[in-house]
Amino acid sequence: MSEFLLEIKGLEKSFLGVHALKGVSLKVRRGEVHALMGENGAGKSTLIKVLTGIYRKDGGSIWFDGKEAEAKTPMEANAMGISTIYQELNLVPFQTVYENLFLGREPRTRFGRVDRVRMVQEAEKLLGELGLAIDVTKSLHHYSTAIQQMVAIARAVSSSARLVIMDEPTSSLDTQEVQVLFRVIRQLKGRGISVIFISHKLDEIFEICDRLTVLKDGEYIGDYDIDKIDQLRLISLMVGRGTVELKRNKQGYDFAGARAIVCLKNIRQGMRLNGIHLTLRQGEVVGLAGLLGSGRTELAQVLFGSRLPEEGEIFWWGERARLHSPADAIRKGMGYCTEDRKVEGILPHLSVKENITIALLPRLSRFGFIKAREQERIVRHYIERLNIKTPSPNQAIVNLSGGNQQKVLLARWMCMHPKLMILDEPTRGIDVGAKAEIEQLIRELSENGISVLVISSEIAELERNCDRVAVMREGRVVKELTGDDICQDKIFQAIAGGSEREETV
Repeated sequence: MSEFLLEIKGLEKSFLGVHALKGVSLKVRRGEVHALMGENGAGKSTLIKVLTGIYRKDGGSIWFDGKEAEAKTPMEANAMGISTIYQELNLVPFQTVYENLFLGREPRTRFGRVDRVRMVQEAEKLLGELGLAIDVTKSLHHYSTAIQQMVAIARAVSSSARLVIMDEPTSSLDTQEVQVLFRVIRQLKGRGISVIFISHKLDEIFEICDRLTVLKDGEYIGDYDIDKIDQLRLISLMVGRGTVELKRNKQGYDFAGARAIVCLKNIRQGMRLNGIHLTLRQGEVVGLAGLLGSGRTELAQVLFGSRLPEEGEIFWWGERARLHSPADAIRKGMGYCTEDRKVEGILPHLSVKENITIALLPRLSRFGFIKAREQERIVRHYIERLNIKTPSPNQAIVNLSGGNQQKVLLARWMCMHPKLMILDEPTRGIDVGAKAEIEQLIRELSENGISVLVISSEIAELERNCDRVAVMREGRVVKELTGDDICQDKIFQAIAGGSEREETV
């Protein structure tokens, strides 16, 4: 028996003349956790979709458990023993946990009816083996993302999967939930099940994986044992140039005398916001730090008019702002890139061109007709300026990598010439190269006098890019940091501690 459960040799795949995979190879041992690494657009998603029967390969061979095999549909891949857990969980939130576990393969009684008693018993047993004791008769939406992730894993295991593919499984999990997931992955490994792990969080790769394969621009770069490569070497292999440096880009604090663009006073909203006071000054980059549920996103939504405060006032350039809808915020000069770009950001079946100019259309229209030449000029300018990798402005945005989708969303608001940009998790789920480019764009916005409000769960990202960091806890701003005080230790202390808010500006 071969030591490798999966062997991919010389895999080829093209789309409309774009060579997505160029002779890619991948070998995954039995019972190992194997990372698939590369920038957005490197070919990781295409490889997984070929392996799981979503795409048909153009060339090369796939060997699974010692036999040449090619799944023509995801169901065939699942029958082979290959199960995939996507970043956007493919579960049904308003069905029960046990119904999700057995969706499409429900056991039957001898009279042909669905055997719900057996489903409940087996669901409790499956989840119990993963250390999860929950009420399986409740709808899935009652549970956290972490528990839903466990349900997806249990579903994969229950289908006799020998290879489980996890695509960005930790993108919506907090630190404690990540450790629960890692414990389950180690259980799978102990049972001889192989795992392909895809993540842009390098610390996680080095904690949970045994080996990794690097892809770049659709080509195979190499296989490496985790204990024989460091993070800097890995980054340089992924980006194909000198190591990308992610370091603090700010010196001192220069905005104390700058004009206030927006001022929030005593903002209250439900149980989420409990008396927020916050000021943003022209050209300033302000970060919001805090745990999930601290009220960061809700505050951004209030500022953008998509959530109405129950108390408090918002001032725009010193005058009371009446923000009853996002349209009001857009007219004043705000742009907002949401946390979930796939659900709330991109329009997946429209083109790159249409996604960039959707908010600009009223200005591009005359007598009901779009000024096509002007639209084309604007789109090509921002594709070039933001280095958006797309074969054509007419390419459907859903076919772009996550990093390039995020750049399209940035272009959507940049072409509106905003005065304030609100960025909620702007680098979530994108690779280190695209991350560096987006951080450079944030600096450019600031240098051009545009204020930026950045929400990020990556404290190092706030440390690198912000002039000021406001730490939120339980719906309040409990501390503000500037200059050299913006460091991971002090931000973590403020998030965890009980210190009172310190006004710095």
